[in-house]
Amino acid sequence: MRQRQSRGRARNGTSAVEFAVVLPFLMFMVVVAVDFARVYRQAQVVMSASRNGALYGSDTPAKAADTAGIQAVALREAVDLAAPPTVTSVTGTDADGNPYVRVTVSSPFQTITRYPGVSSSMTITRTTQMRVAATQPAGQGY
Repeated sequence: MRQRQSRGRARNGTSAVEFAVVLPFLMFMVVVAVDFARVYRQAQVVMSASRNGALYGSDTPAKAADTAGIQAVALREAVDLAAPPTVTSVTGTDADGNPYVRVTVSSPFQTITRYPGVSSSMTITRTTQMRVAATQPAGQGY
């Protein structure tokens, strides 16, 4: 009786070759995921800094005019960024006659690698506008 040879023996090492072919693509996807996570995190920090600065400025009309205080509060939120962000604040009056404070925070960002068709450096900017609370008369608490 003759024994039949299995076809599986002729395929020794194919999984290693397939892995070697797919590995560069997998590594590229990991780097893309890490860059996306870094951009998302920095955008969240910049947004939080903008909100905290606007929240500080919206407390009273005196704090809305305190640009140094607004900047200090916003920068305190963004201490773990690689480069300190730029913080600007503007006060004004909206269409309904209500005073507001608008805080803009900008931070530069650099990707880990260069991607075809995508800039490797960008600026992440977030702006928050809040209405300034009216001043309470002395002794008129809640």
